[in-house]
Amino acid sequence: MVLDGIFGNKTASRVLLHLYHYTEIHSAAIAQDYDTAVTPIRLQLERFEKVGIIVAKNVGRTRLFSFNNKSPFVKPIKNILAIFYESLSMEEKEKIFSTRRRPRQKGKPIYGRA
Repeated sequence: MVLDGIFGNKTASRVLLHLYHYTEIHSAAIAQDYDTAVTPIRLQLERFEKVGIIVAKNVGRTRLFSFNNKSPFVKPIKNILAIFYESLSMEEKEKIFSTRRRPRQKGKPIYGRA
């Protein structure tokens, strides 16, 4: 993936791409989407937090991460991510971002059911 070259490694690009797509996410969700261990994802999130690109908040026992919009580096990073994100087909997006993060809207039908 071209983002791996830009951001230095696969884990960094995956973390940033998921933050871009979901706006707010926890490490286990990213690891689940990629069927990988949580530890490298969590460590990458902590590195980004340490340099101020992302911020975290605790919600119960979960740490939710999001972009730090006060950082001058976030807007250019999001611009790079937007170029890549918009180049993905719907099928690629569905494959990468497979896990539903929000509850289904009340009364909304489940696909494939009558």
